[in-house]
Amino acid sequence: MSENGSGTSQAFVEFVNVQKSYDGETLVVKNLNLSIQRGEFLTLLGPSGSGKTTTLMMLAGFETATHGDILLGGKPINNVPPHKRGIGMVFQNYALFPHMTVAENLAFPLEVRGMSKADTEAKVKRALDMVELGAFGARMPAQLSGGQQQRVAVARALVFDPDLVLMDEPLGALDKNLREQMQYEIKHIHESLGVTVVYVTHDQSEALTMSDRIAVFNDGIIQQLAPPAVLYEKPDNAFVAAFIGENNKLSGNVTETGTDSVTVKLPTGEMVNALPINIKGKKGEATTLSLRPERVVVNPKGGKFNNTFDGTVEEVIYLGDHIRTRLKVAGHNDFIVKIPNSAAHPSLNPGTNVTVGWSAEDCRALDAPGADA
Repeated sequence: MSENGSGTSQAFVEFVNVQKSYDGETLVVKNLNLSIQRGEFLTLLGPSGSGKTTTLMMLAGFETATHGDILLGGKPINNVPPHKRGIGMVFQNYALFPHMTVAENLAFPLEVRGMSKADTEAKVKRALDMVELGAFGARMPAQLSGGQQQRVAVARALVFDPDLVLMDEPLGALDKNLREQMQYEIKHIHESLGVTVVYVTHDQSEALTMSDRIAVFNDGIIQQLAPPAVLYEKPDNAFVAAFIGENNKLSGNVTETGTDSVTVKLPTGEMVNALPINIKGKKGEATTLSLRPERVVVNPKGGKFNNTFDGTVEEVIYLGDHIRTRLKVAGHNDFIVKIPNSAAHPSLNPGTNVTVGWSAEDCRALDAPGADA
């Protein structure tokens, strides 16, 4: 597991040895140490039941940590009730008051804080303009589309100028196009305000699009904490490699070790050169090889690839910007290659015999199949 980023004195949010159990036996979050910097957009990413939402709810104050401390601005907040933490919150179901207008929904958190009417009106106007809904203040939530309601929810979370905003699957109810549009809008709002955002999602493409760093959760543990490009290009283990983006997975055993590479023998007898990541690289050691589909070249020219294999085309799917090809390679009939759609792309049909190649640098030897991450 990669380092979780614990214990830096400059951290704005800190989880220190935090655990959470609902029944006193099973830990949903296991010994979490996590530091979040001021102004950062951090995404908690993982499958259902991985502990990401529970972590967010403990930070919001809706759940209590079983063990450990949560600090905000250097001060413990374990015993501070949610409404006194000064945190903005955006939920998947928007949680707008249906009997209030849009402007009244935004004014509510300001009135609770005792703000004057003039200041409240000014802040509501500014927040609505920020999400491009300046003309919608008099409408009721039911008169708005789903995307507009979500913008109101974002504006309400920001209206009282919180230093920290938490977002729990906020775009889950939107259709694909609107969801992608809102991803960019929330990211741009974050960049313009400099507010700290902690965002929960199970959608890996959403996390890659929006985040400064991503914490990948599984089984209550952060498997890797890194910027999006590092997670995708350099996964620490087989779980992260499989969860972030599409991935060809080959299993084998180490037969040779070099200064910066290993040779892995597949069950079919072929040899693959790869980079050892979180394996010891000892002879005989079992490993999972991770290879991204876009790093494989069909019918490569020249000898620049450490690995070349014969394959047979099983399926070709046209996806506009690229061609997704499923091949039979090294005994696997689900070996995927993504070919950019250009005038130079090869013409492939099911049954065609091809050669595929890739470099050792793009093939990563990770933990063994079924190993604990």
